[in-house]
Amino acid sequence: MSCGCSSLKDGKAIVDHVKSKGKENQPPRVQHEIICECGELFTLEKVIMNCPGCGMTYGVTPCSSADKHNVKPAGIKYA
Repeated sequence: MSCGCSSLKDGKAIVDHVKSKGKENQPPRVQHEIICECGELFTLEKVIMNCPGCGMTYGVTPCSSADKHNVKPAGIKYA
C-alpha cells in the first residue's frame, strides 16, 4: 500500500491514524457485515463506526477497507 498504513494491525492505531487524516466519516470500499464481539450484527457504513449494541469502536483504513479482515476493534467507544 502506498499510503503507509499497511503496517497498522491494532484497532486503536488504525482509528488514531484514520482520524489524524480526517477520514473517519469516509465510506469503506465495501460495506461489510460485522459481527461484534457482543454478538450484534451491523453494517460498516463508515471506516470508523461503533457497534449499535455495545459501543465497540471498529476501524479500517480507507485503502484497505475492501477486505473485511482488516476491520479491527479498538475498544468500547474509543475516541
